[in-house]
Amino acid sequence: MVKIKNTKILINGKKRLSGHVRIAGAKNAALPELAAIILSNGEFHFRDVPEVEDIRVMFQALKNLGAEGEFHSNTVKITLPEIKSPVVPKEIVETSRASILILGPLLARNGYAKVSKPGGCAIGERKINFHIQGLQKMGAEIHEDDQHIIATAHKPLHAIDYTFPNKTVTGTENLLMAAVLTEGTTILRNCALEPEVGDLIQLLLSMGADIKGKDTDTITITGKTSLNGTVHRVIPDRIEMGTYVIAGCFQDNEIVVENAVPEYVHSLLKILEEIGVYVETGKDTIKLKTNGVFKPIDVETSPYPGFPTDLQAQLTTLLTQADGISRIKENIFNNRFQHTHELNTMGANIEVEGDISIIKGKTPLIGKTIRGTDLRASAALVLGGLIAEGQTIMENAYQLFRGYENMPRKLVQLGADVKQIEE
Repeated sequence: MVKIKNTKILINGKKRLSGHVRIAGAKNAALPELAAIILSNGEFHFRDVPEVEDIRVMFQALKNLGAEGEFHSNTVKITLPEIKSPVVPKEIVETSRASILILGPLLARNGYAKVSKPGGCAIGERKINFHIQGLQKMGAEIHEDDQHIIATAHKPLHAIDYTFPNKTVTGTENLLMAAVLTEGTTILRNCALEPEVGDLIQLLLSMGADIKGKDTDTITITGKTSLNGTVHRVIPDRIEMGTYVIAGCFQDNEIVVENAVPEYVHSLLKILEEIGVYVETGKDTIKLKTNGVFKPIDVETSPYPGFPTDLQAQLTTLLTQADGISRIKENIFNNRFQHTHELNTMGANIEVEGDISIIKGKTPLIGKTIRGTDLRASAALVLGGLIAEGQTIMENAYQLFRGYENMPRKLVQLGADVKQIEE
């Protein structure tokens, strides 16, 4: 395991990147899918599981519950014959939001769950009130202490007809997992449409669940008394995909992104074509060509299939190289512009007004010592370091390893000068 807390990344910029990069399995699909093993005492075999810190945290949390298994070479073999402890302590999950995804399935199987409040990215208020509200409507009694969310079902959970007030990916996943073992028919409305939700449903179906409405915003679940183990391959990570696609846009780079699903990043590819990038897509590849001249653009984040908030920071780095003023409106999270301060340290000219960042290009970037503030901001700063003159040192690099598998090594294979320093 990487000693993530004490890791820095050193980047000597201005190197041309070329070659092929394979996208790992989706972290945000694998996390709820691993949590779903709680719903069964069967054996599970997952393939294409990304070797990132958030997944290791989830794996350890499941072992703390009583799971038995192994995780290596992008494969997880795991089973949870019985719940030995219904508690997910802070010391295991303090660097990740994985804990909240355990709440629904653990409550459904065990009738009691005590999970640490989510850690992970410091990007403003990532509320879990819809998770709580939905579980309460199903009959759970929920309260909090300083560090934990404690859920109790004194009677078996019951089916509900529930409309999410706003789109929520993890909220959809949590109630979906709770409902598959709940007697009766549950209807969830205004559900998230992200591919990761669809992949979780695919897993649950292969476990024997009765679910209708996959890839729609209304999901109907008829509860079963038990579910079985299964074999499942995790879908490719669309955010890693988009990050390398953006990397392929800089300074005559020529990158072919493999194990890609172009449909997953359609909103990004459309933006890139509008600013002047030539995009060529195959069945499972994305190839980019550019002369390094970019038009400015106005963009806003929105739930899938819109432009994802998780690519907002990386696109910001690219737009510092556009000829003119670009604007990005962040509609999903507040306080998600922390990367702009670090990019400005490197020479960018970005102003933040409320939920809008104003990016004034074109500005050359210069290598500096900067700090990764959250997972996606860290990726944006790595991109900045790749195009900067001189050496960039990114501190607090553990954030990057929470969600990107072997990013320094993948970049080196493409021709970058990147070193990972552990202290």
